[in-house]
Amino acid sequence: MIRFLLLQNRAGKTRLAKYYVPLGDHEKRKLEYDVHRLIVTRDPKHTNFAEFKAYKIVYRRYAGLFFSLGIDVSDNELGALEAIHLFVEILDHYFSNVCELDLVFNFHKVYLILDEFILGGEFEETSKKVILERLRELDSIEN
Repeated sequence: MIRFLLLQNRAGKTRLAKYYVPLGDHEKRKLEYDVHRLIVTRDPKHTNFAEFKAYKIVYRRYAGLFFSLGIDVSDNELGALEAIHLFVEILDHYFSNVCELDLVFNFHKVYLILDEFILGGEFEETSKKVILERLRELDSIEN
């Protein structure tokens, strides 16, 4: 099960945070700080998986953003890494060459995309085509 998803820039500013387990505000801030410290200081030659408390952190850096998933210790790391890549591909296609500012100014759309992809800490849909079709339908309703 996915415990949390974080998008953070190199400076440690959290651009998107989605938690699938209940945590207090102080715990969330501490978790964000600790995860950022853990992944930024890692050597790029190391794997994109790290043990962290009772979780495994699976992360990937795209340009200036770190996409991090906190998953159960028994979950598949490569599946989580592939999910991060799929999420980035969907964002890139939806925003046509996504950048950090797209995430900041259209955060409600990013959460919508995330909810089409992950629901309750489990993968809801893994087909990029299906997710993008749903997003087009929602955009047509909105307009």
